[in-house]
Amino acid sequence: MNKFPLDALIDQAVKWLQINYGESVDAFSAAFSESINFMGDSLAMVPWWLIILVFAVIAWRCNGWKLSLGTVIGLYIIYNLRLWAPFLDTLILVIISAALSIIIGIPLGIMAAKSNKFHKGISPVLDVMQTMPSFVYLIPALLFFGIGKVPAVFSTVIFAMPPAIRFTDLGIRQVPTDLVEVGEAFGSSPGQLLWKIQMPVALPTIMAGINQTVMLSLSMVVISAMIGAGGLGAGVLEAISQLKIGMGFEYGIAVVIIAIILDRISQGIGRSLGTVDNKNNKEE
Repeated sequence: MNKFPLDALIDQAVKWLQINYGESVDAFSAAFSESINFMGDSLAMVPWWLIILVFAVIAWRCNGWKLSLGTVIGLYIIYNLRLWAPFLDTLILVIISAALSIIIGIPLGIMAAKSNKFHKGISPVLDVMQTMPSFVYLIPALLFFGIGKVPAVFSTVIFAMPPAIRFTDLGIRQVPTDLVEVGEAFGSSPGQLLWKIQMPVALPTIMAGINQTVMLSLSMVVISAMIGAGGLGAGVLEAISQLKIGMGFEYGIAVVIIAIILDRISQGIGRSLGTVDNKNNKEE
């Protein structure tokens, strides 16, 4: 039995895209890379203690003084371990990747919730995106964008986007039909139903998806060190290749600290927004 030439077909498709759109992709990659570098240079000019203070205030507003204190201690540990520069590189890539995943994912989730055909069509795509090994995403990113931070952002967005789409779709579909019918009875337009009834009620579920997107972004950014993304992942990769156990432990601790801080802050934002919406609904 002859083997189906899936690999050859994919290689041909990639070559066709490179021939026809290679120059456009290169121009976009160069401009995007300059933007990332500019953000990194700008953030590097900010005093380390001021960045810690900003994170502490955000943590306090989102989740109380305990998280704020833990944030100060955790970030100071990163600074004390001389990992501040790779920490900033990782932070910038996570912020950019998570923001793009959310900006693209939430509208797609709304479309999936509003259209059963679109929901059925995008569900298999999301299944593939979520079950595909994370390392596989590095291959097309490397082919199209080369080595650096741009392919890291590209692969991270693809890897981290599905939760934002799925949870937005799920949250809107779980809105009680009674609320929607009441809105329709009062003459609300589809846009008013979405933004004044469905989205506020679905917000806790959507925020859970955003939390997962942020966490997946961090994990993929660390893995993307294999294609030259830099940051804390580069230190982990170097420690593995040279069997430097202590070095690997230091970089691993830094990744864990960032993950805990981002996780608790995103959860706190979700609870805060949910509380505000509940108060507004009660007042109305």
